[in-house]
Amino acid sequence: MTARPPALRGLPLLEDLGELDGRRVLVRADFNVPIIDGPKGCRIADDMRITATLPTLKWLQERGATVVCCSHLGRPTDGFDEHLSLMPVAKRLAALAPGIEVMENLRFDPREVEGDPTFVAELIEGFDAYVNDAFGASHRSHASMIGPPKFLPSAAGRLVAREVEVLGGMLTEPTRPFVAIVGGAKVADKLGVLDALSTKADVIIVGGGMAFTFLAAQGRAVGGSMLDESKLDACRKLLKGPATILLPTDVVALEPGAGFGQGERGGEVRRFDGDLDDGWVGLDVGPQSAASFAEAIATAGTVLWNGPMGVFEDERFAEGTRVVGEAVASCQGKSIVGGGDSARAVDELGLCDEIDFISTGGGASLEFLEYGDLPALAALRGASNAPHAL
Repeated sequence: MTARPPALRGLPLLEDLGELDGRRVLVRADFNVPIIDGPKGCRIADDMRITATLPTLKWLQERGATVVCCSHLGRPTDGFDEHLSLMPVAKRLAALAPGIEVMENLRFDPREVEGDPTFVAELIEGFDAYVNDAFGASHRSHASMIGPPKFLPSAAGRLVAREVEVLGGMLTEPTRPFVAIVGGAKVADKLGVLDALSTKADVIIVGGGMAFTFLAAQGRAVGGSMLDESKLDACRKLLKGPATILLPTDVVALEPGAGFGQGERGGEVRRFDGDLDDGWVGLDVGPQSAASFAEAIATAGTVLWNGPMGVFEDERFAEGTRVVGEAVASCQGKSIVGGGDSARAVDELGLCDEIDFISTGGGASLEFLEYGDLPALAALRGASNAPHAL
């Protein structure tokens, strides 16, 4: 038997389920897709999360299994909500993989989020095996994520296994130099990830609103830009290494009191070298910074990108994200996009086909990068059929 990559050791895969002909398999999928409510009813705006699990579903069907999918959709607060029904997903899946049943939205029952054992028992009744193909929800300790492996032979689906193999391999055996690009608005949301990456990456590029707390930690004036003073000491600690941290040297900013984002286009826009004037709000890295970041990315052996460089929804502040995105797509090494807004930016820039791997997880990707594991993955490794040999 071929040895598994280190990241997949101990994790049961589809091949570990044994004979499946005539058996019923419950697949926890991530069908949390965007639904548009129009005059002709609800329709799916983007079916990527449905098509992403087709390799797993078809593999099971080809081996004679009866497959039933379960998933959440949105955050219902009071039982059934027709706008959050999975019926549109069931119709779409019926066209893509006929014969597969889809349960109604798991979160219509509050016991799902509570991780209630009685809900687990009801969920798995009549099933012979369980498959988790919902990486994007694997950071949740919900009933459908951590309960079934305690009672049924279980496995990671193809999508989950690929996520673990790529992200886990990047953390343990990256081709160097390893360059991590971390952006987004709030530094508090990314400090754990930055701390973990600081011991694994060679270079960390910091952009987005979170960069201004780092700049302030260096003693620079950041005007009216986003600043979390409670995290200044944490930023100073990270700036001391061991990874080299690259920060913006110039910034594109908006005059005080002006609006930005979708639908807001007022106010003067100015580039600042060094300190920002009082009240000016930095909303993108400047061209000098973007070029410097792109140069560091170009020769990387491994590149991880998580978070935009600015408010890219507003074209006035999208250039930094575009330059970095194109650099990631054309770098000589392996390019990995860690889901969330980065994945959306790559899609809008038309670069998806040029990226080696785009994670389907948002919060799950961040938590995996920070801790190297997720509650649902730990549950799978505890299943009765989990492999113990390397």
